[in-house]
Amino acid sequence: MSEIEEEIAKKYNFFKQFDTVEDFSDHHYAKTSVGKARKEWAKRIQHEWSLLEKDLPALIYVRVSENRMDLLRAVMIGPQGTPYHDGLFFFDAQFPASYPATPPLVYYHSGGLRLNPNLYACGKVCLSLLGTWQGFSCEKWNPAQSTMLQVLISIQALVLNEKPYFNEPGYERYANSPEGLWSALDYNDTTFQHSCRTMLYSLRRPPQHFEDLVAGHFRERGRAILAACKFYMEGHEVGSKVPEEDEDKKENQDGEGSSSSSVALTQQNKPALRANRNASFKPNLEVLFEELLMEFNVKGADTAKFRAQKLKNQQAAA
Repeated sequence: MSEIEEEIAKKYNFFKQFDTVEDFSDHHYAKTSVGKARKEWAKRIQHEWSLLEKDLPALIYVRVSENRMDLLRAVMIGPQGTPYHDGLFFFDAQFPASYPATPPLVYYHSGGLRLNPNLYACGKVCLSLLGTWQGFSCEKWNPAQSTMLQVLISIQALVLNEKPYFNEPGYERYANSPEGLWSALDYNDTTFQHSCRTMLYSLRRPPQHFEDLVAGHFRERGRAILAACKFYMEGHEVGSKVPEEDEDKKENQDGEGSSSSSVALTQQNKPALRANRNASFKPNLEVLFEELLMEFNVKGADTAKFRAQKLKNQQAAA
């Protein structure tokens, strides 16, 4: 087992942010041909590759095909502080024969889940830049200036954000109202559950050419994801900072034999718990937690703490 874990870690550490592969047999657009490539078209695609290789931001990984220049696959790691944190979100793209006169086609691997107003359960990516949503002229595709890199950065920055509820057209007007904020928190709860389910899909059937990234990422981040699940089940907001284990220990030590004023101060520093949360949130997340625990354990993630707690609970119940 240790040899397998070492191999997973090695492949993950050497996984390039941008690389070329031979083919994409499981690509969403694999069976859609763009016909014979024009010289100008191929030259533009190579320029896109160059930009991606040089300027990809952190948390985005891309693979392009040598045999099918029209195909591209990208994965984004969900940013911290959002309901998408630590998740993997896969996108397949195709440069049409008319590119760059028309924008690329982009498909999101949703698993049938809608975890953002811009990402449909059918795989549609709703973005002005892609021509799949109306927008101001400055937001639309410009053949002379727009790039695939710009598309990926837009999805990362505009879609995978802290309060995706307000991405829904017209909802931004409620951003500062109590009702709007409550709705945004509920939406984040649902989004995180969908994100956890998406993690399971990726673990059980990783998209082609990203197997090493999936295994290594969840091996490295599995413990943090499980800790977040526990933290949220205790009543904390999804996306809020999960205390490090060292902080928890220090807090417990400080509480033993300390004055009542210092204990009160420690309690004040703790984030407030959510009120009026949907009753199904905790039991649903408990089920997802158990499934994730099993999958992360197989990948070699540090799950000892959670397995020990599970055993302790089972013994207590017996």
